[in-house]
Parts: sequence; C-alpha cells; structure tokens
Amino acid sequence: MHITTPAIICALLAHGENGAVVRFLTPDHGLVAGYVHGGRSRRLRPVLQAGNGVDLRLDARTENQLAVANVELTSSRAALATTSTALAALDWLTALTATALAESVPHPALYTALDALTAAIAAGAGALPLGEGIVRYEHRLLAELGFGLDLASCAATGATTDLVYVSPKSSQAVSRGAGLPWAARLLPLPGFLIGAAPADAAGILDGLKLTGWFLHRDVVGGRDIWPARDRFIARL
Repeated sequence: MHITTPAIICALLAHGENGAVVRFLTPDHGLVAGYVHGGRSRRLRPVLQAGNGVDLRLDARTENQLAVANVELTSSRAALATTSTALAALDWLTALTATALAESVPHPALYTALDALTAAIAAGAGALPLGEGIVRYEHRLLAELGFGLDLASCAATGATTDLVYVSPKSSQAVSRGAGLPWAARLLPLPGFLIGAAPADAAGILDGLKLTGWFLHRDVVGGRDIWPARDRFIARL
C-alpha cells in the first residue's frame, strides 16, 4: 500500500520509546493510521497535533500491516487554537472523528467539513459560529454513518411546516401541534438546521442536545471523549 494525500491529524498514541501511532482523516481514503518514527521527538511534536493539516505518505507491504507514515506540515492549526473554547472545539471534533469512523471508509464530505472547521478555529472564530459548525458536523456525521435524522416532515401528520421537535425513537421531525402533548419526551429541533431561523445561542444549545443524544445512542456511547464537548458547551 502506498498513499500520498492531504490529511488532518485526529489522534496520536505513543508507541515504543519515541514513536507514535497517528490517525489521520483523508479526503479519499477516510480514516487511516500510520506509525511515525520519532513521532514524539522535539522536531515532530509541534507537527503531530490534533487538527493540523499535513501532506501524508503511507507505506505498507501488506494491507494488514500498520503503515509507516511520513508527514509534512501544511496547516499549523492547533497552535492557533489559543482560547479554551477553541481548544475544546478542536479536541472534540478530532476525538469524535477518530472514535466514530471506521478505517479506510471514504467520507469526503466530512473531510471537507472538518477542514473548514479547523481552519475557522485557527482563524479565531467565535463560540457561536463554532457551535453552529459543530452541530452541522455532528448532523452530517450521523447521516454518513447511516443514522441520519429525517427532518423533512412530521412523523405524525406529514406536515412540512412548524417542525420544532424530533422523536428520539424514530429520528424524525414532529410538528408543534402534533408534539405538544408529548413535548417532555421529544428532542428540540433548532430552526437553523432546517433553514427556518438563524442560529443563536439557544438554538445552538438545542442543536447540541439533539445531535448529542443520537451520537450517544448510536455512535459513541459512553466512551471517554465527552468532556471536551462538555467544556465547549459550558463556554457558549
């Protein structure tokens, strides 16, 4: 196997005395892993930070062998995530990607979205734009993994307007009138996800509640990556 591609660093695990196994998201090969010689050296530590963009070369003799990875930094984004909000967003997005995706399954739309979000973090985007971006990324990731939400019409009536809830069982939208008697059991549907309203703080928090519920149920479960997301939410 020989792959040369742009990539985003998503996770790093120490291996041996000075090496590291690194997981990368690529546009055409999905999530891939490779061993970086000297990955924890003084020279490579600043490069192998989650969120950074690199030119990646992977080489392996067989498909079942862990590839050797060589990287060249193209976008130093982790160093520019200088606020606690930016760091929490970067930590969550890269950890979620590394945890949720199967290796070697292409997700070009997720690569494009993650590339844009890490660039926004490096450019100093505020908490609200980042919050909207995270909700949209989580929503897209659920769809890519086969757990997409059906937000086009009401599960009970078929109505396509005044959709304000989502059923946690069917993953389908519910209109205000149909859902009001069971509102306490339904999840909020923020208007910005369906083009019905601009994104504001309340809507973003509703969106994070919505996508977080389905991510926990269908994708991530109780794995230990949630604290970064909680830190980001606390700063909205």
